[in-house]
Amino acid sequence: MTDLPLVLGIDIGTTAVKVVVYDLRGAERHRFVHAYPTRRAGAHVEQDPADWMAAIDAALAGVAAAGLAPAIEAVGVTSQVNTHVFAATDGTVLHPAITWADARAGASAARLDATISGAERQDWWGAPMGVDASHMAARMAWMAEARPEVWAATAQVLLPKDWAIGRLTGSYVSDPVSQIGAVGRDGRFVANLFARIEGAAGRLPELRDPASVAGRTVLPGADRAVPVATGLMDAWASMFGVGVRNEGDAMYLSGTSEIPGVLSSSVHPAEGALVFPPHMGRTLHAAPTQSGGASLAWLCGLFGTDPDTIMAEVAALPPGGPGLLFLPHLQGERAPLWDANARGTFLGLDAGHGRAEIARAVLEGVAMSVRLAFEALDASSGTHAGLLHCGGGGFASDTWNQIRANTLGRRLDRLAVRDPGALGAAALATVAAGLQPDLDAALAEAVRFDRSYEPDPEGAARAEALFAFYRPAYEAARATNHALAAMG
Repeated sequence: MTDLPLVLGIDIGTTAVKVVVYDLRGAERHRFVHAYPTRRAGAHVEQDPADWMAAIDAALAGVAAAGLAPAIEAVGVTSQVNTHVFAATDGTVLHPAITWADARAGASAARLDATISGAERQDWWGAPMGVDASHMAARMAWMAEARPEVWAATAQVLLPKDWAIGRLTGSYVSDPVSQIGAVGRDGRFVANLFARIEGAAGRLPELRDPASVAGRTVLPGADRAVPVATGLMDAWASMFGVGVRNEGDAMYLSGTSEIPGVLSSSVHPAEGALVFPPHMGRTLHAAPTQSGGASLAWLCGLFGTDPDTIMAEVAALPPGGPGLLFLPHLQGERAPLWDANARGTFLGLDAGHGRAEIARAVLEGVAMSVRLAFEALDASSGTHAGLLHCGGGGFASDTWNQIRANTLGRRLDRLAVRDPGALGAAALATVAAGLQPDLDAALAEAVRFDRSYEPDPEGAARAEALFAFYRPAYEAARATNHALAAMG
């Protein structure tokens, strides 16, 4: 039991729910992590929302058992986005959640995107963005055509955090920041886009400010209701959690996917980059890739080993060596290529390459995908950040982090806190509940870094030579990979 005010941060990630209790200085008091399965079948990548809620319930029971529940004054929730729950009015789930990695709506997306003119893109988003297989509108169009009985029963299409907050409070709402691509520069759903799908407009959730109170919940072990913030998506929550809040600040988040981003009020239309509508005085340019930590997980599964072993083998390799290039497009690629039919590709493989060399190529390939994304962000934002605030589970390895610094040619500062998404969600909840005046105050003592990584000349030279082949290799393999994808 504690007499100090506490706040709860919940992050519904791609592989696990993380629930962390913080004090008002941002110090961690209790932590719970529970993984859940993802079902994959071709282009279909699904999760069961009941698994998210079961993990949250288990975490809340643990908080109660630790005697911390009575001191919790607010709850913040963040989550993966472009994962969609088709639900009834009361939140009953009607179909497995279609995750951000799911490509089944690719054809629906292409048809919708073809109807959008260049003038409309500029008017709606202020950037050459579009509709891809992960877009809410594409998912709605697919559901209406492929599962008409589910579409007919659907009352609302929700993000994971919005659905979970609804289960906790009974209030099913969303925020404009998290609805990237579905919301225009005015902070409202793009009515002209959703009008192109019969019945879509009536299935959109109410939008509220992320720092508003969505509703209240009574936690197990407590005897009063506490406010739950409307919250926002994992990229923004983690952005705040790694201390990116000012013009020109840049971040690099690493988990299942890699998410680079930069804050800049200057917008220069650039292919591949996403530009969020201005919110809280900030304009975020982001370029999420498809497969970061997922590439490492695939490699470990392929060889029946673990990340620590892989990193040790890569660290033991001599510098330089024969070139081996990997395109980490194991489930297509998001920014900046936006190609659902891209496929993972090795180039330069020979009989002299063993597991360690292949592993280094995978780590380098992921880093190169992020460099390509940052090139799009530099163009979109009119900036070039030499310092990146880094956070997420993908930054555990010093070996991989040095490869990243060499490839990106930028300094990386790694966050000391383990869960930037949960921290950002908790900080936003303190503002929503009136416990802190603003995010700067909420995060003043919480954001700190434990190590920096600078490019080394020899490693940077190797990375530069390899990166010169990265985009040309994708272009050269594109037709073949698309044909092979069609066969599956």
